[in-house]
Amino acid sequence: LDAPACTSASPVWLISCCKVDFSIVRSSSISRMQGGRIVLRLSGHPVFMKKRRDFDYYVLLFFCLAFVGWLWEVLLFLLTDHAFINRGVYRGPYLPIYGVGGVLLCFLLRRYRGKPFLVFALSMVVCSVLEYLTSYLLEVRWGIRWWDYSGHVLHVNGRICLAGAVVFGLGGTGLVCLLLPAYDRLYGKLPGKWRGVLSIVLLLLFVADATYCTMSPNTGQGITF
Repeated sequence: LDAPACTSASPVWLISCCKVDFSIVRSSSISRMQGGRIVLRLSGHPVFMKKRRDFDYYVLLFFCLAFVGWLWEVLLFLLTDHAFINRGVYRGPYLPIYGVGGVLLCFLLRRYRGKPFLVFALSMVVCSVLEYLTSYLLEVRWGIRWWDYSGHVLHVNGRICLAGAVVFGLGGTGLVCLLLPAYDRLYGKLPGKWRGVLSIVLLLLFVADATYCTMSPNTGQGITF
């Protein structure tokens, strides 16, 4: 294999057209994982191969983050209002906005894991846009709000505020720079069959909950405004 001639080619072309015989590539040639990519060194030249992630990887990540977001808000209201409040549109213990936001950050910002300040700034922007759009669409659909920042400093139509954006920035930085590597290790330890079964069960429960809440969303004191 003429490595200098192939370093500018895409990984897919490299594997399919150059016919690399991996049986003769020594383990020392595989330097390390970098941002989800396997780095091969052929004749001293790095060749990057992006690691493919299965659908259940993102399904389980979505539900993990949706549950963490629900737990965060429940504990927040428990400390401030001294009452258990099942936050969110749905009945289950999850807030999909956190799951969607986390998966988005995974897709968009994983490559910047070594630049925490950039991740922080971009997380603020991405999550604030998502929160504003979600608030707007929910209000258009049902005519009510599930959060209102009108009493906070530097808010935009009560849908987003500076304090919330900072919290999302910190959370996004922690997710991308610290938690995703830990999640990758945990995900890799689960047998593929159980990952698939768990993903299907969670998706079926979520679809059933979402279908019911389309007709009767979760509302009440401390839930809607």
